[in-house]
Amino acid sequence: MTDTFDSLKAALADRYAIEQEVGSGGMATVYLARDLKHDRHVAIKVLRPELAAAIGPERFIREIKITAQLNHPHILPLLDSGDAEGFLFYVMPYVEGESLRDRLNRDKQLSIEDSIKIASEVADALNSAHKHDVIHRDIKPENILLEEGHAVVADFGIARVITAAGAERLTETGLAIGTPAYMSPEQASGEDQLDGRSDIYSLGCVLYEMLAGEPPHTGPSVQAIIARKLSEPVRRLRAVRESIPVAVEELTMKALSRVPADRFDTAAAMAGALANPTTLSTAAMQSIVVLPFESLSPDPENEYFADGLTEELIADLSKIQTLRVISRTSAMTLKGRERDVRSIGRELDVRYVLEGSVRRAGNNLRVTAQLIDAMNDAHLWAEKYTGTLDDVFDIQEKLSRTIVDALKLELTPEENRRIAERPIDDVRAYECYLRARLETWRWSKDGLDHALRLIQNGLDIVGDNELLYAAQGSVYIQYRQVGIDTSDANLRKADECVEKIVALNPDSHHGHRLSGQLYRIRGNVQAAVRRLKRALAADPNNADMLLDLSYAYSITGKGFAARPLVAKLIEVDPLIPLNQCMPGWLDALDGHFDTAIEPYHKMHAMDPDNPMALLFYTWVLISNGMNEEISKVIDASSSTVKRTLPGQMAMVLHFASKGEAQNAADAVSPELRAMVAGASDDIFPRLLGQGYAMIDHKEEAVHWLTMAADRGFINYPFLATHDPLLHNLRGYRGFEHLLEVVKHRWETFEV
Repeated sequence: MTDTFDSLKAALADRYAIEQEVGSGGMATVYLARDLKHDRHVAIKVLRPELAAAIGPERFIREIKITAQLNHPHILPLLDSGDAEGFLFYVMPYVEGESLRDRLNRDKQLSIEDSIKIASEVADALNSAHKHDVIHRDIKPENILLEEGHAVVADFGIARVITAAGAERLTETGLAIGTPAYMSPEQASGEDQLDGRSDIYSLGCVLYEMLAGEPPHTGPSVQAIIARKLSEPVRRLRAVRESIPVAVEELTMKALSRVPADRFDTAAAMAGALANPTTLSTAAMQSIVVLPFESLSPDPENEYFADGLTEELIADLSKIQTLRVISRTSAMTLKGRERDVRSIGRELDVRYVLEGSVRRAGNNLRVTAQLIDAMNDAHLWAEKYTGTLDDVFDIQEKLSRTIVDALKLELTPEENRRIAERPIDDVRAYECYLRARLETWRWSKDGLDHALRLIQNGLDIVGDNELLYAAQGSVYIQYRQVGIDTSDANLRKADECVEKIVALNPDSHHGHRLSGQLYRIRGNVQAAVRRLKRALAADPNNADMLLDLSYAYSITGKGFAARPLVAKLIEVDPLIPLNQCMPGWLDALDGHFDTAIEPYHKMHAMDPDNPMALLFYTWVLISNGMNEEISKVIDASSSTVKRTLPGQMAMVLHFASKGEAQNAADAVSPELRAMVAGASDDIFPRLLGQGYAMIDHKEEAVHWLTMAADRGFINYPFLATHDPLLHNLRGYRGFEHLLEVVKHRWETFEV
């Protein structure tokens, strides 16, 4: 360091007197110096030698001239630059004040007024720079200096120069522009064609930190932060700090939109919003959960009716694009729970809560409902509706429209039409449908048999009906998924249901989804994706379809397409354990097993008696080499869980991971092999193949991995390089042949 310091002093001695080093970062070292000509203190930034070599003096001087043209009160000006005996440097005024990072380290959170003022001044600076086609690429608290109460943005020069050097040269140096906690998603994904909206996202991160006390996404590693940025929603600011005005929260969240087109178009637009945040529309922040309606009917058998009304209201409201609605599956987990509205709002990150009750006596019906602002427990309205069973559809629509009016939502003509339509217009057939749906959730032969009879009763009442045929097809598929009947007979019956739906409505999203499920089961994931995309386009908030499509993308090696779907899935369906592990699944498929542990742990903690949670958590722990932790998890599981197919598979993997080859092989009983072969997807064959690979039974491993590939698992990067459990197979002729087949399917797969 002394040699470098002395060499630099000598190289710049005719113009600057270097006094001391005051800071060092990934790109440059900063020195305090005295400008001999003007007798003033300046800051000199000297590029790291490897970076200087990658850029070259000519490119450095040419590009930094453009930065020198920036002239704005909130941009730290460039005073000088050059090449002095191999040192590439540029000179800025020395700011006596502190950086925003220094202030945040001291105060953690800033006042709302100061936060808005600082963000406004930075937005003005960015707007000026963007007009000169200069993108900063590294907006963060360290690069925002506070001088006499005003914000000054530093380091425009280095970003411009390094970007011009090209991605290839940067890769060679091992350097990259940007700081993970503040990078835009597109920058974190490695896109090189960035525009000003990337800086807007970074400023949104800074504003969020000033208000909340931490950036919107944090993590134990760079990979963890980037993975969360690409897959997890940002926690609402008002959940952290209730005093933040709604409009300020909204403009911050707009700047943090994952998709650039959803952010402010320009930094000037963001500066305008910061100058007068109350002018923003509040539609984007509306969110609601419909709690399960309480059944007050004398006959407990009528409870299904209250559940049905809850679900239909959720379905109606989910058709509105500007309203985030918690899905049925998450809402139903709240049934019977003590209802503290504020805590429910915080847990689900929603603003509004709808709760109510249903009393049915014979043909008479009474429904009460109240809408509550979860932020302050204020009751916005309460209504009572009375009538007969024949009025249930009118009551449901009135409830939906009252909520729309209360939240001041503007509906499109299509949303108006969809709320008014009723897929089953006879209340008797509607009851059959509700009862059948309840029976399917029992996941038993008796329940599925009863569901089929109820659906047929509904069809006898109304004739052909696409919703009833879709429900019927789902039951046939479930016979196979549960393992009751793994023959193709039920799949053919489900095919017939699809044909009947298409005959009624070729564009039915029910038909597209059922068809997609059938293609997926048969291993034709490409056709499944096409169908599921069409289904999701018609019903974009449907949690089941978000899960189906994101999983299909993940197993085909298209995690980039799955991540935004998973983020939305967690937003609308956050209380379902499987959904919570999906970001970890995507991380694991990308080879980031360390960041996958937390989501899988969360899934297991939410539902420790779920056999699939045990299996998935075991798998990710094995992939991280955490055998001691696996033993604790398995020992804590009940004998009932261990006897299930997932429980048995977890034991196979555990024995294999410990090197107990004989125990692992013995644990694969003929019954287990038959169940895995008869399963309807790729999961169990893939896991069994990984188990055999760990104990070096190569032929068996390839057999089961081939079965998984035939069922759609064609994630070539994972199989070829990322999966540590397949180490013994790499180089084995049978496995290499399988990889060739998988690679072709992976490369030709269309998103």
